[in-house]
Amino acid sequence: MHARDILVLDSVTKFGPEAHGAVAIAASHGGVFAAHAALAAGIVGLLLNDAGVGLDRAGIGGLAYCDALGVPCAAIDHRSARIGDGADNAARGVVSHANRVASRLGVRAGMSAGEAARCLQMAGLSPVDPGPLPQESREVLMLTGAQRPLVLVDSASLVEPADRGAVVFTGSHGGLLGGRPETALKVDAFAALYNDAGIGIDDAGISRLAALDARGIAGVTVAARSARIGEARSAYDTGVLSRVNRSAFARGAREGMQAAEFGERMCRVDGVHGVDGAAADA
Repeated sequence: MHARDILVLDSVTKFGPEAHGAVAIAASHGGVFAAHAALAAGIVGLLLNDAGVGLDRAGIGGLAYCDALGVPCAAIDHRSARIGDGADNAARGVVSHANRVASRLGVRAGMSAGEAARCLQMAGLSPVDPGPLPQESREVLMLTGAQRPLVLVDSASLVEPADRGAVVFTGSHGGLLGGRPETALKVDAFAALYNDAGIGIDDAGISRLAALDARGIAGVTVAARSARIGEARSAYDTGVLSRVNRSAFARGAREGMQAAEFGERMCRVDGVHGVDGAAADA
């Protein structure tokens, strides 16, 4: 039997042509969008990070999505490997959840990510067509009395050059990709919000905050248990701040604050922003 390639990536947004027919260990959160992006690229078996599981089990929502399409998918415990760091998930990751298809192929909780990927690698799987991408939202709000817009994007990959100086709420996890500070945010927003993905090992789920601080950006995360990861509107509606960086604290942000209150404060407060950064994704 032909062994499929095993790809290791920091984000599901980074797949290339080599993804077709391959198995992947990708350090994105395990939500529906991440799973769909992998299947659309031709991945036949998938491991993602469970992102603390979180509200409505959104951090592993991709497992049931893949089950419905007959694709094996498992989640790596956020306490065992850094979200956003594919190499670390491959090296240290331990499976926390497996869907039915993956379980039938021998993947189980407590198994190393590498062993789980090898189970899928030898299974003779074929790519499936997942159909159209789930709708990702991008919404721009101008609150009464605001000095800058509030931009809601389900993935940090949807941030645009026009968002420079705005307040940006993302549904993405708060982890740097591969630990690289330049991946914290595509542009220099005034403030940015992420999901803390359960925070996890090495505080990986909040690692963007220090990198944003270095650029003078007010950075915060909402607790994974308070908002569905992958949904900016959920963060705005029910999110509760779990961590704030120095820049955010100086502008009035506090742990335990409602995300909506933070957004409204940041839209109205006086302040400046710094220089543009490099690309960042979910």
